[in-house]
Amino acid sequence: MTLAPRIDVRQLLQQPEITEAVFIARELSKAYRMGDVDVHALRSVNLELYKGELVVLLGASGSGKSTLLNILGGLDVPTTGEVFYRDHNLSIDDDAELTRYRREHVGFVFQFYNLIPSLTALENVELVTDIAEDPMRPEEALRLVGLGDRLHHFPAQLSGGEQQRVAIARAVAKRPEVLLCDEPTGALDYATGKLVLEAIARVNRELGTTTAIITHNAAIAEMADRVLRMRSGHIAEVHRNEKKASPKDLVW
Repeated sequence: MTLAPRIDVRQLLQQPEITEAVFIARELSKAYRMGDVDVHALRSVNLELYKGELVVLLGASGSGKSTLLNILGGLDVPTTGEVFYRDHNLSIDDDAELTRYRREHVGFVFQFYNLIPSLTALENVELVTDIAEDPMRPEEALRLVGLGDRLHHFPAQLSGGEQQRVAIARAVAKRPEVLLCDEPTGALDYATGKLVLEAIARVNRELGTTTAIITHNAAIAEMADRVLRMRSGHIAEVHRNEKKASPKDLVW
């Protein structure tokens, strides 16, 4: 992996505007080899994500949203550039170090729930709490997402939105500092999607978890502190909402 010139993250963190930065990325690029052609998913991306904020990464399919989220989450590495989680350079970590980073610091929510069908909601969450250092009680995590009365239901007995909320509870039960959500409402209808967004907003608000949601749905951007609009592998626009909308008030 080729890196851009070394960045002294200590100097960056001395700048007042990014003192609370959880992520700092500089000149981040990612290219994939497809036959004889290099496909550029990210091109020289610079960004900071701050402690406790809720960010929406907005853009069409192929704009680079998922690639950026995967690099922030330690599921992928950049081709060039550097990305720091606090003062730790993720760009130079090996597989074992990235696995440790994901286990200890990051919760993931994907479009599909990936629950184990033979386990109850409670047991699905317990899979994470059994290996976490300082987990919530599984019951507490499920109550946080509004499923305190569904603890002993199996996935087949839950609606799609309820299954997604179990997935959110599983992601946050280990008390991650970062929650990364990839199209969390993509497989859900309008009303159910709003319930899932309410659960994500509650986690962000009550636990102070730095949260990033990627979506192609522009209406979801209204619930964010900041909106990063991506286009062709670039961050084309950054917008801060003066007033965040409640997920229950979103319309699309």
